[in-house]
Amino acid sequence: MDDDVIVVRDEYEQYADGTVARVRVLQVPQSAKFEHGIKYAFHCGDAVADETIIRFDNHHGTHELHLGDTTYEIEFPGLATLYRAWRAGVPEDKRADW
Repeated sequence: MDDDVIVVRDEYEQYADGTVARVRVLQVPQSAKFEHGIKYAFHCGDAVADETIIRFDNHHGTHELHLGDTTYEIEFPGLATLYRAWRAGVPEDKRADW
């Protein structure tokens, strides 16, 4: 990882049914791709993200919501708002961990 990238939050939980939940937030240099200076992913699904339950991310510079196989481009309302929306979409039996 580059020296100018700071890990703000990185939490990972694996469940007996094979699903995982991960919250990862990085502070990155502000740029045209990452205008807010953050790179994030809130993921719940299988470990390799082939089968997503819900994920918010901006890996490609675009803020996206992934529900199953469908991807939606979204406005960025802030990390706290996205986290709350992500947590609400995590299956109820897994929410206690978050």
